[in-house]
Amino acid sequence: MSEHVEWSEAEPSAPPAPAAVTPADAADAARLVAFGLQPKLQPARDQEYTELLRRYREDPAFARLADAVAAGLGLVVLEVSPRAGMAVTAAEDSVFAVRMGDYARRTAADSGDRFLHGLAHLAVAALAFPRPEDLADDTYIGRVTVNGVDAFVRQACRRLEERAEERGENTDPATDAPGLEAAWRIWARRSATGATKDARRPAASTTGIVAKALAFLTDSGFLQRTGDDNGGTYRTTARYQLQVRDMAGSAALAELLELGVVPVTDGSASLLPAEDTDDLELVADAGLPFHS
Repeated sequence: MSEHVEWSEAEPSAPPAPAAVTPADAADAARLVAFGLQPKLQPARDQEYTELLRRYREDPAFARLADAVAAGLGLVVLEVSPRAGMAVTAAEDSVFAVRMGDYARRTAADSGDRFLHGLAHLAVAALAFPRPEDLADDTYIGRVTVNGVDAFVRQACRRLEERAEERGENTDPATDAPGLEAAWRIWARRSATGATKDARRPAASTTGIVAKALAFLTDSGFLQRTGDDNGGTYRTTARYQLQVRDMAGSAALAELLELGVVPVTDGSASLLPAEDTDDLELVADAGLPFHS
């Protein structure tokens, strides 16, 4: 009589159930996102912020919860690190998104100037990080000035006008046409500095528009003001570098960079001087970082 031995595979043990999310966890995740919405707040100066950043990096479940809170608010997490904090940007449909039309209206400028305000922001981004390696290098700090940005845009205007003439296009169409081709025509006709009775810079002048853009970026934690030379000097922050990385693929920025005013192909220079600037309306001491 033979013995029959039955072999059965041991049933695999069930994976441990994930820890339940507590209201305290949700509150901490929301608190971290709230810190991220205070762009001027530096993590090193707030112990709670620093601790929440550490928890985000070390606790995957908490990181997913914080990302979900941000996504629910229409925010895109660009980076979470000690240098940038919780850097977020608003998606297009987010309540936190700033529309260029709204931004332009807040400047008390004519609504038709919205393209000029958009061009100013594009120019600041292009000058702050003119080369791909600048955007890729976390230690890189860009520097811009009010007068320098205005001079750069006027140089870009010259390139755009030359390109339009070469194509046989109308160089003076309706000013409400979209895109850079319309914006440069308005910018080129606008006074760089204007004049007021009390010597203030008019908000509708091109340097006034640039100054408004730089002040907005400073208030948003993207730039830091470093001095008053050349209309105002500024340096970039880690958050602005992340923001420009996020917008680097935009058609408008690509179009501006393709003009050849800022060479971004081989990294050999930061800004090319114009071939002939005799008739360019440049403000004094533009402070452009020209390199041969």
